[in-house]
Amino acid sequence: MLFKNAHLISPGLTEENGFVQVDHGLITRLGSMSELAESNEGIDLEGNRLLPGFIDIHAHGADGCDVCDASPDSLQHIAEKKLAEGVTTWLPTTLTQPKDKLREIVQTIADWAPSAPLRVPGMHLEGPFINRDQAGAQNPEFVRPSDPAELRELHEIFPASILSLAPELPGGLDLVREADSLGIIASAAHTKASYDEIKEAMGFGLSHLTHYGNAMTGLHHREIGAVGAGLIEDGLKIELIADGVHLAPEMLQLIFEKIQTNRLMLITDSVAASWKKDGEMKLGGLEVVIENSIARLKSNGALAGSTLQYPIGLRHIHELTRIPIHELVETTSWNQARTLGLGDRGKLEPGFLADFVVLNEHLEVQGTYLGGVEV
Repeated sequence: MLFKNAHLISPGLTEENGFVQVDHGLITRLGSMSELAESNEGIDLEGNRLLPGFIDIHAHGADGCDVCDASPDSLQHIAEKKLAEGVTTWLPTTLTQPKDKLREIVQTIADWAPSAPLRVPGMHLEGPFINRDQAGAQNPEFVRPSDPAELRELHEIFPASILSLAPELPGGLDLVREADSLGIIASAAHTKASYDEIKEAMGFGLSHLTHYGNAMTGLHHREIGAVGAGLIEDGLKIELIADGVHLAPEMLQLIFEKIQTNRLMLITDSVAASWKKDGEMKLGGLEVVIENSIARLKSNGALAGSTLQYPIGLRHIHELTRIPIHELVETTSWNQARTLGLGDRGKLEPGFLADFVVLNEHLEVQGTYLGGVEV
């Protein structure tokens, strides 16, 4: 299989008139069209951009469906919408739920994942071990104390790639250590942790900040909090919802000016409200209102996840910062692949999976390919 006349964009690579050759789902060769003999065979991408498929490590739902529905049909529908966004690897992301319900959700993911239409190497557990005072759109009724035994049980049902938790709570550091010992990324979320508490948790294995800036301690001139830790601690990877709502445009500009792109990862944090028109719906049992594509809790106006679609976030960052796409591309795939230990994807290189997204000049998805096959 040959993809030709493409603008190749990958970490460390930009080739405006290039080709990629694929065999048995893997990239075998790539380069400039000038290196190819004359041939009419192959898929002509007509100058469109060819990027590694997006990796969304934090997404709860889409188009009326939620991971917490505990339904294979819901997971399938979300996956199809993610493919339409150019996402080729996805971590189904849970919400804080009762213990039995969460077990049912994880079992459903485990049963569905082997036949998923995109790559599902693990899941993202957001909660239930979070700070009730920073619950945001998580249901505080189901928040519970840190429990390494529950984490192990869920991880045995289906691998947890990321655990988002509040490390400052009693038992939080032990939970971070347990996650680290299991190969699970521990990420601070829905937290009131101070800077010193984040630093201490890093010593136990904490390495991420979930939906940076949201539901965490902000920057203050006497206490820089979790947000300040993200700015100055090189050992922290940072999730960004680039919709211009969860983080103000000026904050996004500051982040990209002060933090190296190899620490930044674009996510959607999309909920069932994404792909939907304005109106009302439920999220984790809570009433949500969608207005101007912004989802908020009906009760208090708190942001309730996002309606962001993946390429829109990339476009927003590009237009806001004017950073070239070939410099931003690592925030959409390679950084995620590295942090998840997936060394077979996230770049256009021989030997890597032929998971691609094709974008036009407006960064709109023209096609998504898994192992070189259009999906």
